[in-house]
Amino acid sequence: MIADTLTSPVVLFFALGFIAALLRSDLAVPEAVAKALSIYLMAAIGLKGGVAVADAGFTPLLGYAALAGIVLSLLLPFLAFALLQRVGRLGRIDAAAVAAHYGSVSLVTFGAASDMLAAAGVPAAGFMVAVLALMETPAIISGLYIARRGAAGNRLRGQWRELLANGPVLLLVGAFGIGLIAGRDGFAPISPVFESGYRGILCLFLLDMGLVAARRIVQSRSLTARLALLAVILPLINGAIGTVLGTLIGLDVGSAAALGILAASASYIAVPAAMRMALPEADPGIYLSMALGITFPFNVILGIPLFAALAQVLS
Repeated sequence: MIADTLTSPVVLFFALGFIAALLRSDLAVPEAVAKALSIYLMAAIGLKGGVAVADAGFTPLLGYAALAGIVLSLLLPFLAFALLQRVGRLGRIDAAAVAAHYGSVSLVTFGAASDMLAAAGVPAAGFMVAVLALMETPAIISGLYIARRGAAGNRLRGQWRELLANGPVLLLVGAFGIGLIAGRDGFAPISPVFESGYRGILCLFLLDMGLVAARRIVQSRSLTARLALLAVILPLINGAIGTVLGTLIGLDVGSAAALGILAASASYIAVPAAMRMALPEADPGIYLSMALGITFPFNVILGIPLFAALAQVLS
């Protein structure tokens, strides 16, 4: 699995972008194109997940997985916060902002994981896309609660509408609903766009992510050795917890690995946007460098096969 991952075009395109940025190449993906790629991936993942659930139908296992995802997203920020303060030596605001990233999820990491798990013969269940959508926002709320604990609650209450109306969350959930309503027959006419072209678009998006990740690491002046270490330790701990929990509630190997990967991932789209709005005093050089510069490539290259192997052992 590790060898297959390292030679996957998805990972190799990420590596190409990462190396190009380190070499100070002028290779770049225009911002408008990068945003369009991101919108495509969210729509494709949501649609395919909704279609898969429509095929399989609602089951108690879907409910268990959804509940497990919400609980993980709510509670993992508290574990991350404790480690970030004690080991990383961050103040409350910065630690809370980073912790929110490590309770939320990365859409692109999940997309890469879904592709790699399917290629390895252990695909995740379609309803895991619903779990992905449910895990995005609870961690943001937990992070803000930690940051504002003991302070007046009016400001936090005023943020809820913006948090719950977050664009990526709405698009993912909306596309999932469209796929659920349309079903396999309704999806068939648009499948050439959202299924056949999916992996190629993912490669281009990861090329851009490689460029951005390397440049974040080079430019950051706030990333200490302790924080860099935590950017690897946190996904290992969270991913192991998620994989074990997925196995305990009865998920198959691919779905348990997917839950572990969701728990291990760190948001670098929705949560940074929320933190800029709600905690402007937090240092973005810390949370972006950790989540995007270290945790994202770690998960894409090593985390996915590690949690897949753990799920197979536990099963």
